[in-house]
Amino acid sequence: MNTNHESWKGFINNRREEHILSQDEANLIELIKKETTKFNADNISRTNAYQDYFFRLNEVEWSFLASMVSRNAGYNMTDLANPIFMNGLSEKQRKQLFITYERANWIIFLDAFPQLLLFEYSKMNNKPLFYLLKYFSVSTFMEIEWEKYWTDRDKKRLVYSLIINEQNMIERPVIQNKFFKNEVFNTIAFKLQEQLKLSYVIFPTNSGELYGLAVYQFEDLTKRIQIGRQLYSILFHQDLNNGFINFAKQTNHTGSRSDYESLVGIANSSNPKLRDVYPIIPHKRSVEDDWYSNSKILTEWYENEEIINGDSFKESILIKQELLSSLLKLKGLFQ
Repeated sequence: MNTNHESWKGFINNRREEHILSQDEANLIELIKKETTKFNADNISRTNAYQDYFFRLNEVEWSFLASMVSRNAGYNMTDLANPIFMNGLSEKQRKQLFITYERANWIIFLDAFPQLLLFEYSKMNNKPLFYLLKYFSVSTFMEIEWEKYWTDRDKKRLVYSLIINEQNMIERPVIQNKFFKNEVFNTIAFKLQEQLKLSYVIFPTNSGELYGLAVYQFEDLTKRIQIGRQLYSILFHQDLNNGFINFAKQTNHTGSRSDYESLVGIANSSNPKLRDVYPIIPHKRSVEDDWYSNSKILTEWYENEEIINGDSFKESILIKQELLSSLLKLKGLFQ
C-alpha cells in the first residue's frame, strides 16, 4: 500500500506544479471557497452541511459520519453552558474547552468540505477534478485517495482515508498546539475524564435506542483513527443505519442534548440551544505544511473495525452522566 502511494505521490506532485488554471476552474474554486466559508460559521451550519450533502450523495458515507459526530460536538459545547458544568468548571476552563471543540471542527470542515464539493462537481462534469484540491491546501494524500475512489468506488476505503486525513489535520494545530496542551489536555480535569472514560459519542434512534462509544486516549493519533473506524461500523451497520438516518431526518440539530433525550427516556439535561449561548467565532487558518509530506501511513489505520453496542450503552451513559455530575458538584464545592 505504501509503495503504491509513493508512486502516486510523485505523479500528484508533478501535476500540481505543472497545472495552469482556466477561467472556469478559477470560478469553481472561488464558488467552493465561498460555500465552505458560509457553512463553516458554527457547529449548526457544519452539521447541516454534512448531513445535506449525504442526503444528496449517499455514496460518500463519511459525510453522514461527520454530521453525526458534529452533532455530538454541539452537545459537548452546550454541556459547558449546563448549570452543573458552570458550577463545576471555571469560566476560563469552559471557554478553553469550547475553543478546543470549535477549533478542531472548524479545521476539519475547512479541509473536508471542498473535497466533498469537488467530488460532487466531478460527478456533474463526468470527469475527476481532484487536481484542483491543491488550491484548498488539501493534502496530496487525499488527492491520491479521491483518484483511487473515482476508479474503484471503494466506499469503506474512502471513509477510512477521510478519517485518517482529518485526524492528521488536527494533530499539529490542535493536539500538539502548546496552548491546547497546557490549558486543556494536561489539566487534571481532562486527565480524570480520560481515565474514567466519561466522554462519549452517541448515535440515537427515534425508537429510543442509543448506540455509540466512549472516547479516550484523545491525544493518541492512532487511537482517534481507530475510534473513527469503530463509529463508522456502528453507524452503517445494516441493522441500525436506517434508524440513525430517520433520527437525523426528523430531528433538527440545535446543539442541545434535549434533541434526543426525550426520545430515549433520559431526564432533560438542561442544555441550552447552541446559538442561544455562543456567538460566531472568527478563525484564521494556520500556515501548515502538507502533513503527508513527512508522514508514513500505518497499515493498522486501514484495519477493519466491527463493533456494536446495544441498549446497554444507554445504561452506561446514565451511569457516566451521574458520575460526572457528582464530580463536578464536588469540584464546585472546593472552588
